[in-house]
Amino acid sequence: MEALKYKVIKSREQYDEYCQLVEQLAFQDEVTPEVEEEIELLTVLIEKYDQENNTFEEVDPIQLLVSLMDDHRLRAKDLVKILNVSKGLVSDILNYKKGLSKEVIRKLADHFGMNQDAFNRPYTLKVDPKLRNASVINTKKELEACLPARQVV
Repeated sequence: MEALKYKVIKSREQYDEYCQLVEQLAFQDEVTPEVEEEIELLTVLIEKYDQENNTFEEVDPIQLLVSLMDDHRLRAKDLVKILNVSKGLVSDILNYKKGLSKEVIRKLADHFGMNQDAFNRPYTLKVDPKLRNASVINTKKELEACLPARQVV
């Protein structure tokens, strides 16, 4: 009986080894159908380990998303179709300008076969300093509009 080439991942070392192997296989000059199947099998084993061990706890949701996009060879325009949202929203999400909505989190988790908790973590958004106090500025304008006009004597 022939020994299995790959086995269920049971350690972090084995996980790292399989991840490196997938990367090596994916960037070969010629990717044959056999190599594609090998990559697919390794990816299934890696994803199973990820689901059971939650290896992405330290990673913020956007870093995780970018990593998954790289792993699955997805571009921003692919996310537009997957999430059924605008290009602008995908751009804002990837550039930390907008947070992930519940619906987007649900769709990402479904698409990548992951637990929603992976994308439902706090992370810091990058806010344009000019817009930081926009609500105060708008409130001031609204207040001025409500005040009676000053009478000139």
